[in-house]
Amino acid sequence: MLNPIKKTIVLPDGREITLETGKLAKQADGAVELRMGNTMILATVVSAKEAGEGVDFMPLQVEYKEKFSSFGRFPGGFLKREGRASDYEILTARLVDRVLRPLFPDNYHADTFVNVTLYSTDGVDMPDSLAGLAASAAIAVSDIPFNGPISEVRVARVNGEFVINPTFEQLEKADMELMVGATYDNIMMVEGEMDEVSEADLLAALKAAHEAIKVQCKAQLELAEAAGTTVKREYCHEVNDEALRADVHAKCYDKAYAIAKTGSADKHWRMESFDAICNEYIESLPEEERDEKTPLVKRYYHDVEKEAMRRCVLDEGIRLDGRKTTEIRPIWAEVDYIPGPHGSAVFTRGETQSLSTVTLGTKLDEKIVDEVTNQGRERFLLHYNFPPFSTGEAKPVRGVGRREIGHGNLAHRALKRMFPDNFPYVCRIVSDILESNGSSSMATVCAGTLALLDAGVQMKKPVSGIAMGLITDSDNSKYAILSDILGDEDHLGDMDFKVTGTVDGITATQMDIKCDGLSYEILERALNQAREGRLHILNIINQTIPAPREDYKPHVPRIVTMLIPKELIGAVIGPGGKVIQGIQEESGATVSIDEIEDGGYIEVAASNKASIDKALDMINAIVALPEEGKVYKGKVRSILDFGAFVEFMQGRDGLLHISEISWDRLPDMEASGLKEGDEVEVKLIEIDKKTGKYRLSMRALQPKPEGYVERERAPRGERGPRREGGDRRNNDRGPRRDRGDRGPRQPRENHNNDNQE
Repeated sequence: MLNPIKKTIVLPDGREITLETGKLAKQADGAVELRMGNTMILATVVSAKEAGEGVDFMPLQVEYKEKFSSFGRFPGGFLKREGRASDYEILTARLVDRVLRPLFPDNYHADTFVNVTLYSTDGVDMPDSLAGLAASAAIAVSDIPFNGPISEVRVARVNGEFVINPTFEQLEKADMELMVGATYDNIMMVEGEMDEVSEADLLAALKAAHEAIKVQCKAQLELAEAAGTTVKREYCHEVNDEALRADVHAKCYDKAYAIAKTGSADKHWRMESFDAICNEYIESLPEEERDEKTPLVKRYYHDVEKEAMRRCVLDEGIRLDGRKTTEIRPIWAEVDYIPGPHGSAVFTRGETQSLSTVTLGTKLDEKIVDEVTNQGRERFLLHYNFPPFSTGEAKPVRGVGRREIGHGNLAHRALKRMFPDNFPYVCRIVSDILESNGSSSMATVCAGTLALLDAGVQMKKPVSGIAMGLITDSDNSKYAILSDILGDEDHLGDMDFKVTGTVDGITATQMDIKCDGLSYEILERALNQAREGRLHILNIINQTIPAPREDYKPHVPRIVTMLIPKELIGAVIGPGGKVIQGIQEESGATVSIDEIEDGGYIEVAASNKASIDKALDMINAIVALPEEGKVYKGKVRSILDFGAFVEFMQGRDGLLHISEISWDRLPDMEASGLKEGDEVEVKLIEIDKKTGKYRLSMRALQPKPEGYVERERAPRGERGPRREGGDRRNNDRGPRRDRGDRGPRQPRENHNNDNQE
């Protein structure tokens, strides 16, 4: 008999979230079903009982998957089956991973898999903001050791008020949106975007989010207690030698501290010097013990190096590369670096370098988005690449990883709100990181801004970004906030806080905190220090290129847009797309059309003005309405016995009757001299109000011969009586003969059979 356990959470606006365990996926270590309205998520967690041999880290993998059936949809593509994770699913999984990972015990190294699956949604509530809560609840009802629980919420500011977990509709009206992950006591992760908000507004949003998270954490503790899973499994994933640990510290700490205190800006020298200390200690071990103890020595020495770097900053105020805590590494930047792209720039800060390019395209280059709850098109794209050579690693390039998708998304969010409204081009930024030692995503923001300005994109305002770090002692009584952190300061420090913005406010942020008890006072100081650094970098950007280029580069395709009535869209496209294809073939321009609320939005693009003008003339000829009395230049499409059909406007043919070709009476069409394909000037003399047919005239454009008298046809009443029966055509013909008086029917000559004998 099932005995599921439920717990209900009430959001500030009265909506309810229900957590339930004990009904589904009972063979997993932990499983929780989350429901909110018509949204239903299942989260499961399974962790191996033992750690893999030689594993000294936390092998955690978080997956987030949305089923197309959850929204009553079929997957796209040939197979009609869910495939590899979309960027959106990867980004959601990363948000959950970044909060969970630091809270597993340092000595827990068992393979752990968290799977969060969306099984139902109605497109009202946003499921990604519930994924963290579901994942943490699944761990809470398992016996896996975890220093949680945690939860995540999205906080948005709508009409000046903070809303927790807004709906899709509410989010469209927000000027600020953050995903916040936290325990009951501490904020662990922040990521979001905003419209140039102040540091104070950002802190207020974090506080509002944390209050909601506290309620959700408390509900998970109560759920775990009801499920009887408050006692966690015992494990032993590390074998330690405390005497060896002490010996490594005693013999290596002073040497490591001395290297840290030199403040050398040469990253490779520092790495080689630190490694030499560890290798020297390993070489001093008895040969018979060396292989066995080397892994432990390396682990203990890592802790020594971390302590030496941190104490050097806290006690001496000296960073690894010798900078002050507020100092930013030397920067150089250059635009128009490569001629092929439509815009390009190099941005180098210390040992971090981004080469970014901008490509401007047409509507046909839009990215088609086909996700479970999001369908549409994207016109502003940013792609980030991090090849192994950027850090001196001898590794092959294996495609785009989750880290690259996450860093690219942050830079995209930083820039997109400063992208001009109603920009006619589709825009793609590509950032290639050529070398890296700290915050390549922020270098991407700066290089992306420079490349956009070089391409002539009229940005609302330039954007820059900076990464902040934090070093604290054990009780947080002493701390140092670091501007423009190095890779080692990120790895060995307590915080990675990235902030992007304009001169007037913040546009995006990302924060990961690795310590407990970070106060809002420290966060406020970090934000203010970040603003100073951000403005310093903006000043360098403005010196490099003070304003967007006045015009696009010569090889940028030119785009002209126009709006037509909705009822004329079909005429421009034509049956099977023949008309629009013909326009493109004849003009050499690219033409796209999209139906919008106000009508048909047409975009014409080409590398030269002549092609655009030709395409526009052809489109205008289609969408313009024919006018009686107007003269047109047309083309003869077909010749008949009684006249010719002339295409006088694109897609519109009119009858040029034989009597309207010349003032002289023509015996037949051969006498007119007209041939198919001839271009002629005609006047539209009549539009039939009932049939919509057009009558054209050439003679109306010719001078009337002197003395010409128009032959008038007598009115019906003056033509005499209609003749009756057989006398209708000839009164003298007599009565019609019967068939029997005519003799047998003679065969009729077949002029259509060329083989007749």
